Amino acid sequence: MNKRTILILAFIMGLSFITLLIMQMRYVDEILNMRRGHFEESVGRALTNVSRQLELAETAHYLEQGSAAAEGISTAADTIFVTQDSAIIQRTSVAQAKDGSTFRLTSTEATTRLAPSYFTKRKGITLMNKSRSLQEIMRERYDYQKDLVDEVVYSILYTASDRPLQERIDFHELDQMLKSELTNNGIDLQYHFQVLTNNGQLVFQCSDYDSDGERHSFSQTLFRNDPIQKMGVLKVHFPQFGKYVYSSLAFTIPAVIFTIILLVTFVITMILVFRQKKLSEVKNDFINNMTHEFKTPISTISLASQMLGDESVNKSPQMLKRLANTINDEAKRLRFQVEKVLQLSMYENQKANLQMTEVNVNELISGVVHTFTLKVEKNGGKIVTHLNAEHPKVLVDEMHITNVVFNLMDNAVKYRRQDTQLELTVSTWNEPHQLCISIQDNGIGIRRDDLKKIFEKFYRVHTGNVHDVKGFGLGLAYVKKIISDHRGTVTAESELGIGTKFIITLPIYGDEMEN
Repeated sequence: MNKRTILILAFIMGLSFITLLIMQMRYVDEILNMRRGHFEESVGRALTNVSRQLELAETAHYLEQGSAAAEGISTAADTIFVTQDSAIIQRTSVAQAKDGSTFRLTSTEATTRLAPSYFTKRKGITLMNKSRSLQEIMRERYDYQKDLVDEVVYSILYTASDRPLQERIDFHELDQMLKSELTNNGIDLQYHFQVLTNNGQLVFQCSDYDSDGERHSFSQTLFRNDPIQKMGVLKVHFPQFGKYVYSSLAFTIPAVIFTIILLVTFVITMILVFRQKKLSEVKNDFINNMTHEFKTPISTISLASQMLGDESVNKSPQMLKRLANTINDEAKRLRFQVEKVLQLSMYENQKANLQMTEVNVNELISGVVHTFTLKVEKNGGKIVTHLNAEHPKVLVDEMHITNVVFNLMDNAVKYRRQDTQLELTVSTWNEPHQLCISIQDNGIGIRRDDLKKIFEKFYRVHTGNVHDVKGFGLGLAYVKKIISDHRGTVTAESELGIGTKFIITLPIYGDEMEN
């Protein structure tokens, strides 16, 4: 499967997961809106019923006053108007309630034409009054009660709205109304309420009032038929409003979580796929480089062996020595490459089996420089040393540290500039509790993007399609592994076209022994 196909599949799957996640989030948002709307509707209905109950309670209060007035009637008088054909009886009653207020109740009654004997018997109860029908009695009582209610209504219209809210409302009863109506509408949450005037002045608030959650408050106008300046406002809020709304998401949370897990798993899988693809490309590049690297010494050894076996070639002592040296050198070169591959394979998953000895790094580097000088001078370069470390002794594996220095110096020769004389500078110095080694060249340098990856196994800086620099991409990975196993660090500084500088730090001998 090529890279383009993988990218297309990754795009389609990623788009599908993202679309699914967006749809779930929209579904969650719809559930929240429905839950919030249902809550607001229930609270609004409850507050409307509370407002209505307050008005009914006030009406009942005045009706009780009217009943008390009926019980306290103190005087009564009848006035009779007589016409030719009928008589009209008008009754006026004055009632006094328990609070001292008075009501004047007036009722009229029309009768048929009266006989003259009616007036002669005024002081007694006439036969006509005794025979009055039940229907007339009920009509009289109805008229009386109607007048009583009318008086109550007039009293409410002209006196109730003049009273302050704290006198018109029983706040304890209001709290019970609120609790009952909210429960009837399916809301069993803690609430806090306030009663305000229409212009925002506080009249009353519950004893345990808390402003937490006040931004989600609900308002209801009280006594809506009164003049505007006489109206009141009931404000209620619920501290646990958020928890109530989000509690409906309990069954959707697992679905969202699993979707996110699947999305993360997909992303990780894609990263691993691309990493595996890159590793496959690096592996192929490594095989090609290894083949090319091994073919050269094998071809040289094969050629020298053929010359030794060819009887037509004059085999003088000088020729034999030269062929023997060539075979020996190429065999060493081949063995060194094989060892590097084996060492990296051995160190991949475990710490190196180091043979730690006390080593003077200044002396070690001097030996490597002495051996390497001929190779540098052969390429028209020179080596400059500044071995200034006053405490050069470290506890290291001498063979591996020698290979580390050799690899770094060998890279300086490989990546030299053809138009400039190679200058290789090797330095040592001390920092607190550390010994520092620097190997600097004036070669082609390394790009910033490549500088982050040069210590990765099999990674090689691209120099084009021409294999002008041989190697497996294992040298710097080997350096990094060995220095890390010595509890040290290695860093690289480089600028393209100017050169590269590697800095190694190792704990000095005394500190190493203490640890």
